[in-house]
Amino acid sequence: MRKITMWRENFDLIETIYDAFGSRNFEAVLSHFVNDFEWIAAESSPLADRSPYHGIDAVREGVFDRIAMAFEMLTIDVDEIFEADGRVVMLGLYRGRFRGKAEDFRAQVAHIWTVRGGKAAKFQQYVDTLKIVKSAAT
Repeated sequence: MRKITMWRENFDLIETIYDAFGSRNFEAVLSHFVNDFEWIAAESSPLADRSPYHGIDAVREGVFDRIAMAFEMLTIDVDEIFEADGRVVMLGLYRGRFRGKAEDFRAQVAHIWTVRGGKAAKFQQYVDTLKIVKSAAT
């Protein structure tokens, strides 16, 4: 029974994080991270240049501040969330538009979350970077 309860708590935590991200309430997102949080951006993504990000301040400045500046709109459509080997996995789509661009983009995405003590401790991103890079260039 404890494993199911922990899974539900972890699921609720990740769902809360996605809700806050969708509202662009990045401070609320960060409030659910441990102090030594690790964020790993997908290789070749626009945020990979400083990855991995260590700590809340690094994620705020290197990820969320840059998202706010670069994207007029960026949301996550969650298709599925499940547990795998003690981690929470999300499969879905990014929908977004770069500032100054007319076209929206869609890109498949997978996120792997590690939860520790009721807070997110690590994030690993896998995304169709080709679609994002092409959208930024057009």
